[in-house]
Amino acid sequence: MPKRLLRVLVVDDSVMYRKVLSDVLSNIPGIEVVGTATDGKVALAKIPQLKPDMLTLDFDMPELDGLKVLERVRAEYPDLKTVMVSTHTKEGAAVTLKALELGALTFITKPRTENPLESRTVLFEQLAPVIKEIRDQIHSSYHLAPDLFDNRDQVISQFSMGDAEPEKIPSPAGSARIQIVAIGISTGGPKALAELIPCLPETLRIPVVIVQHMPSDFTAALAESLDQKSAVKVVEAQNNMVLERGTVFIAPGGRQMKVVNISGQSMIEVNDDPPENHCQPSVDYLFRSVSKVYGKHALGIIMTGMGSDGVLGLRLMKRLGAQVIAQNRQSCVVFGMPGEAINAGVVDCVVPLNQIATQILQRVGV
Repeated sequence: MPKRLLRVLVVDDSVMYRKVLSDVLSNIPGIEVVGTATDGKVALAKIPQLKPDMLTLDFDMPELDGLKVLERVRAEYPDLKTVMVSTHTKEGAAVTLKALELGALTFITKPRTENPLESRTVLFEQLAPVIKEIRDQIHSSYHLAPDLFDNRDQVISQFSMGDAEPEKIPSPAGSARIQIVAIGISTGGPKALAELIPCLPETLRIPVVIVQHMPSDFTAALAESLDQKSAVKVVEAQNNMVLERGTVFIAPGGRQMKVVNISGQSMIEVNDDPPENHCQPSVDYLFRSVSKVYGKHALGIIMTGMGSDGVLGLRLMKRLGAQVIAQNRQSCVVFGMPGEAINAGVVDCVVPLNQIATQILQRVGV
């Protein structure tokens, strides 16, 4: 079986970042950087010539910016995977969310450091799991290069120089009344949440808590965007917020969020506890707290995303009688998190994205 390298085109108007991204990608096993482009217009001209599997795409470029390029790519090359390169700013976060809604697979952020070794390491840590997922999606029928993480330390040191899904399982008879919905989501999440949350009515009688894997500066923009689209209130969670009905609380990027009970009042605690599953915020961390406070009165939902964050938390929730829904493979950008939960046997029901809101309302009531 021949090896099949993942072909990548790097698009950035910065000479430095074209060099840095090309160096990082070239040191990831199974990757071939087939070219670079200085702006969107040049990139669109090179795509039919170079036939890349993936683009890294900057936002701010002359001629055509990243969003306009993405619109063209989605229309003309729908199978081409696009990873946006973003900045840690309020404006950068807002544009990133727009790109994700337009179909970008995910985004990476430019490091906040001037140290070349540290910059390359940070970019590698962001790109490696994304590349692995894209490689698995596109080239599952090929014999590929060694796993990205097998040689992690070796790669970083160089810088110094689907399966069938189960049928739907109905909710247990006589299930307890749901008092909270807890959602875990990652890659593909902003677009999925933009479809799900606006379907929830203003009269929703319970709170919703969400961990969306995102860095700091981005979750506030996500909450603001969803709030503008939705009848329910959507906020980035802050410490000591009361869990109010009809409100969606999104964990702030770069911090942990859990549910606590203080004198009979359910509240949010936001803290700097360490990452779990390399994630901060972590789905497991949130789900574990939800199981402790709400037990059988909770509804857990695991949605599109890479990795297995959330499985351990769902296992505890199920042990205490909670109900669990997973998003199905076909409607996920990445089936990792739901797939792991299904394989672990902690899911009651597997449904497409466009049916999750209906499932919530049926189980919760308005």
